[in-house]
Amino acid sequence: MIVVTGASGQLGRLVIEGLLERVPAERIVAAVRSPEKVAELADRGVQVRRADYDEPDTLPAALAGAERLLLISGDTPGQRLAQHRAVIDAAVTAGVGAIVYTSVLHADTSPLIVAPDHKATEDSIVAAGLPYTFLRNGWYTENYEQAARTAAETGVVIGSAGDGRVASATRADYAAAAVAVLTTDGHAGRIYELSGDKAWSYTELAAEIGRIAAREVGYRNLTPDEHRAALIDAGLPEAAADVYVSFDRDIAAGALGDTPGQLSSLIGRPTTPLAETLAAVLRT
Repeated sequence: MIVVTGASGQLGRLVIEGLLERVPAERIVAAVRSPEKVAELADRGVQVRRADYDEPDTLPAALAGAERLLLISGDTPGQRLAQHRAVIDAAVTAGVGAIVYTSVLHADTSPLIVAPDHKATEDSIVAAGLPYTFLRNGWYTENYEQAARTAAETGVVIGSAGDGRVASATRADYAAAAVAVLTTDGHAGRIYELSGDKAWSYTELAAEIGRIAAREVGYRNLTPDEHRAALIDAGLPEAAADVYVSFDRDIAAGALGDTPGQLSSLIGRPTTPLAETLAAVLRT
């Protein structure tokens, strides 16, 4: 039995779809906060179980019988670590065979604001004594969908990343890696640093948007303070603006530019090119 937490989310749904291509539906469990949101999966034979990270009592039954568990990280700052530890405790109680966790690229050394929660989760999994695999995911190309749409209209990509580079991959690429690990052997104790095959700069991002949109698009590199002010002026809450500015600071420092090739190796194909994703975004 393979259990996927957070299965109603964007990554989780892609993982379930990938598993359905390799595993009988009755061997797949979609563990979700709101089962009604994935009723179509139940119709296809997937077991749907309620699992709320914030209600630990729901977790052991949701994980029962799991030979392999994919713990998809939560997305709520300040709550994420406690949520993860609740799942880990439940996995021990339920006798889960192995746990696969979606962490972040170079979680043990990264300056990213999200890295400490991920590293602490990894440490908790190791301390629990469960066989584990850590999928340290880099940036999603989809993180730039709104920026691409805006730039296609305004002719400008704004940021404060300087010449920093982003080795992004698509959510589907990362989901395929999870499916590969969940359905094949030899991954116990492995830590995979996952990122796209090619890193790109914001200047290159702007040029690609311009090529697809058939207009001139440039990158305007701002100071962090200017970037923060521009984001707030665009309607972003101050706390969110601070996070985005911190991401660009870390990109400028090289935190997301590594291209070790482990993602393409796991999925058995090249990662999805930036241009392909942008074309799909801008032509819909």
